[in-house]
Amino acid sequence: MGHKAVASEHPNYGQQAVRTSMGRLSLAGHIRWVKEHITAEDNTKRWVTRTYWSGKPRSVEWWTEFVEGRHGRDVTPAYQGGLAHLRGPDSDPEADPSAAGATFGSAPTDSTQADAAPEESPAYRALASLRATDPRMSLSEADCRALETLAAEWLARGATVPEIVRALTCGLPGTVHNPGGIARTRLEKKMPPKLSASPAVRARIDRAVMMCTMCEEYLPGARLIKGLCADCYAELVPEEAGKAPGTLPATFLPAPRRMPQADVTERVDALRRAAGLKRATP
Repeated sequence: MGHKAVASEHPNYGQQAVRTSMGRLSLAGHIRWVKEHITAEDNTKRWVTRTYWSGKPRSVEWWTEFVEGRHGRDVTPAYQGGLAHLRGPDSDPEADPSAAGATFGSAPTDSTQADAAPEESPAYRALASLRATDPRMSLSEADCRALETLAAEWLARGATVPEIVRALTCGLPGTVHNPGGIARTRLEKKMPPKLSASPAVRARIDRAVMMCTMCEEYLPGARLIKGLCADCYAELVPEEAGKAPGTLPATFLPAPRRMPQADVTERVDALRRAAGLKRATP
């Protein structure tokens, strides 16, 4: 969950604003970036970066113990990337042996969210998005509800949302009088085959390291301050880093010129002479 990905989903906020907000959440103890090296039983290896967050602010010692507890974990049920939410205010990393007390892709449960309207399924959103892709396939809410089961079956068989949209919008006639009927016919006749069930590959974390929440870098041996590297921490809290407020990082300062600065007036006069024009009078 990097700042670029979050900013792409929220166009009202720029990347720098999201980056700063994530840094402040890290300072408050709500969020950490952890890079985990996973080895599967088929001897394949991969690095997975996960964002762990907690509704309750956690201390530096708590987060350090949590990351250290990730070593050796069996993560077969959660062998995928995603957002990890620590369950409840008193979550213990030892509570869940499969995911170290974390549920991937879940959200905190509270009275506000319980009263909110249920989120639409990916299948429903795929059907509703046809209107933006091709106005000829504008489906009503009733059509989307009626076809939701078929679209969900496509997703269960491994199809993606773009594949569903492409199957329902490609090769349409010039005029579409019954978009709901065409969508049903295509969803039924173009249904992809079922995926053959394959046994889950067991996977285990053999290394877990904490990364800087702002610059998303891992520097071996570097000490993080509340989840931030020294440069990013100084950017957010310049007074504690011994810098004056408003001090710009070195990367924001202008670089030295590589070529001597040209005399603009002399250059313009030379161009005028080459073109046979008189020199402009002030």
